[in-house]
Amino acid sequence: MPHTFNPTIIREYDIRGIVGQTLHTEDALALGKAYGTMVARAGGKRVVVGYDGRTHSPAFELALIEGLVSTGAAVERIGLGPTPMLYFATFHTKADAGIMVTGSHNPADQNGFKMLLAKNLTGGGPIYGDAIKKLAAMAAADDFVIGAGSVAVVDIRAAYVARMLQDYAGDKPLNVVWDCGNGAAGEIVQSLTAKLPGVHTLLFADIDGRFPNHHPDPTEPHNLIDLQKKVAEVGADLGIAFDGDADRIGAVDGKGRIVAGDQLLAIYAHEVLKTHPGAAIIADVKASQVLFDKIAELGGKPIMGKTGHSLIKVKMAETNSPLAGEMSGHVFFADKYYGFDDAIYSAVRLISLLSASGKSLAEWRDSLKQTVATPELRFAVDEARKFKIVEDVKARLQKANAKVNDTDGVRVLTDDGWWLLRASNTQAVLVARCEAQNEAGLMRLKAQLADQLEKSGIDLPAV
Repeated sequence: MPHTFNPTIIREYDIRGIVGQTLHTEDALALGKAYGTMVARAGGKRVVVGYDGRTHSPAFELALIEGLVSTGAAVERIGLGPTPMLYFATFHTKADAGIMVTGSHNPADQNGFKMLLAKNLTGGGPIYGDAIKKLAAMAAADDFVIGAGSVAVVDIRAAYVARMLQDYAGDKPLNVVWDCGNGAAGEIVQSLTAKLPGVHTLLFADIDGRFPNHHPDPTEPHNLIDLQKKVAEVGADLGIAFDGDADRIGAVDGKGRIVAGDQLLAIYAHEVLKTHPGAAIIADVKASQVLFDKIAELGGKPIMGKTGHSLIKVKMAETNSPLAGEMSGHVFFADKYYGFDDAIYSAVRLISLLSASGKSLAEWRDSLKQTVATPELRFAVDEARKFKIVEDVKARLQKANAKVNDTDGVRVLTDDGWWLLRASNTQAVLVARCEAQNEAGLMRLKAQLADQLEKSGIDLPAV
């Protein structure tokens, strides 16, 4: 029978909502039918399914599988674990598709689904944008294929951990603190660190979807306080943190300083460009100019892309890029790996790089040009207005002959540095950021941003 999703859960990069309010197990059942149909019509059959540690994820997984099986899909259940393990299983076993039950870094009362099709299938790659809307339209039209599918349990964990270890090439053991945040990474990180050289201290590795210690989102500095304290307490070389489904990495150096996503990417670029000279390296529009300049200095080709993990993956395929990343901590290695965002793999690559180079993370961080910048500023606006505001700001800037990069919103270059304004693709918010050479320049950039927002009837949050 036809099924209508709450329109608020149909996002740009995934399906996500509030459990019991906008998202229900009936939605999971209908999504299973729609996705199984999409896979079948693309010429596929085998679908890998995983789920994260949220309290409601097992029920959503069962409903999802029921829907998939009704279309004739051969479902392979990999069970509880991080989203990158689902991606790995899909590539490693050469399955036709994968679907993960996860609320990612969202609060404990939310959940959702991330999907991908094998690249050899029609429409293969990450499922986002129009493809997600197509799934909703199929459900609303009761446009499902019918078949008799199957379900098998596949334990991929040992193979996944072995693959993490495969690219570790360090020779100096390090002292590392890992903050799993009670998210889905916990069990894998316990297995991994038991085999990695060095001393490893684990925080909150028990998987608990209520997130009793702190919320697992490493882009928020207050979520890294426990990690910073433990790094200082045990004299660790660095600390690593994950979001709820472990596709985003956070890091602090041995001095307890946060190492931002774009700084990590600049460090990785040193290694990757040695084996891929002249290669394109992609970062989103929120990344520091220091990163783009460093990529060019190292002989690479810096590319500024749109924010969004699905969009980054597509851009990597277009440019044959071996490395990409976002300020939010999504890091994508196609160098030696599969090109998807895997924070656990990124952590191993970071530890390996530090060990092999003999330089600490603090030394690497200090080697980068220092600027002053705001954090990512997010402020609520009406969903119907957010894109219009950015377009109005862009029109005014172009009329004033400002230097504007409109790759994703507006990134405005001045003698002081740059400021950014873009509309989120997933929430009713505007996103802004400013970066300058010094505090005086930063104040001028913030004043320009505030002036443009004021002309559109919006107040810039205090920073």
